[in-house]
Amino acid sequence: MKILVTGSTGYIGKRLIPLLLNEGHTVVCSVRDASRTIKYQEDDYIEIVEADFLKPETLINIPKDIDVAYYLIHSMSNSSTEFHSLEEKCAQNFKEFLEKTTTKQVIYLSGITNDTKLSKHLLSRKNVENILQSNTYSLTTFKAGIIVGSGSSSFEIIRDLVEKLPVMIAPKWLNTKTQPISIRDVLKFLLRAIGNEKLYNKSFDIFGPEILTYQEMLLGFAKTRGLKRYIITVPIMTPKLSSYWLFFVTSTSYKLASSLVNSMGIEIIGNPSNINELLDIKPISYKKAIKNAFVKIEQNSIISSWKDSFISGRLQHKAHEYINVPSYGCYKDIKQRSIINPTETIDKIWAIGGENGWYYGNFLWKLRGFFDQVVGGIGLRRGRTNPTELNIGDSLDFWRVIYADKKQKRLLLYAEMILPGEAWLEFKIEDNILYQTATFRPKGIAGRLYWLSVVPFHWFVFNGMISKLAEPI
Repeated sequence: MKILVTGSTGYIGKRLIPLLLNEGHTVVCSVRDASRTIKYQEDDYIEIVEADFLKPETLINIPKDIDVAYYLIHSMSNSSTEFHSLEEKCAQNFKEFLEKTTTKQVIYLSGITNDTKLSKHLLSRKNVENILQSNTYSLTTFKAGIIVGSGSSSFEIIRDLVEKLPVMIAPKWLNTKTQPISIRDVLKFLLRAIGNEKLYNKSFDIFGPEILTYQEMLLGFAKTRGLKRYIITVPIMTPKLSSYWLFFVTSTSYKLASSLVNSMGIEIIGNPSNINELLDIKPISYKKAIKNAFVKIEQNSIISSWKDSFISGRLQHKAHEYINVPSYGCYKDIKQRSIINPTETIDKIWAIGGENGWYYGNFLWKLRGFFDQVVGGIGLRRGRTNPTELNIGDSLDFWRVIYADKKQKRLLLYAEMILPGEAWLEFKIEDNILYQTATFRPKGIAGRLYWLSVVPFHWFVFNGMISKLAEPI
């Protein structure tokens, strides 16, 4: 079958695409920025198309001979009103385009919406389902609660809280009940639904075998990891304070923390159905899901992470729009070193950041990350998804990968920390010479003063970093 996947670079989409290919399907990946799909572009069974469902005129790039389409789009915005309208517009444009194609089935992954009092985000998810219903194609909707898997936002938040805090003074919403489900089971449901007429124009809640409170999930995670943890819940923590609590303790952005807090006061418990029997799926336990996630982490084989989504940082445009580093009106710190083994050096560059650190002056890097977090930035908390691989669009501490090509021996990063301007950091090797260039385009007087204030630290850190990168292993 020819299958359209929207949200191809998202957490679910990245994991679903290889499974579809293994099943022998031809996959059309709809993305806003084709540069983020370089690793797919040499596959004969993948077609990459640039399309933005907020811009109907771009949808002509999508072929019309589609059999099945996945709707995995989830818009995010600082404004809850804008968020709702963006979700609605995306769904409406998607529906209107799909109705002009040969699509027989649309599969939509939503959230469980059974509580009488829903958050704005869950109401928006429910509204999208209503919009997607059509007389031209059949709609299959799966509604999941907390998804547990390596790289998922829920899993990473729980992991951060448990591994960082022996004692937690937590909000009362930790007593809210939910039904977590493993990412592996979610993917099974999405995959086995293809062409199954018994699921046409129907909606199913999908969930794991246990009903747990968030507190039980935290303590269950701790037990699985062999950690002793204590939780004290307090009734006085407002949603705003709760959001800041998650923001400062975990690697989540404040925007996502706020969204999660608004949903965590609502019970997310699924309505039973015969979907498990229809698709022959027996969802695994929460404990098993955690163990599976850590197998992937320990093997360094995390396929996707919420941190690589643009929602986790400040960059809101196509990555390639930042690939041409400006020169006019910019400050630059340019350093170069002769190298003996370009392959060794490029491997070190590709492993920079995250657990490996920045090779020199790591204390200052951490201090800069701390100051960024204090003023509402992301700091160094995101780390990196894979310790040795980098792809365009990946997050890298408080940077975003704009260009990464080992063959051309060039890596370009764009700063997502809060700055009075814009910053780039570039590494490239030419004729056995390593060039390291930091570029800063200031915004107003504040930007110029900022650059002058950090010049002494740059001299110390950047000199040390390039020397470490250039020295033989």
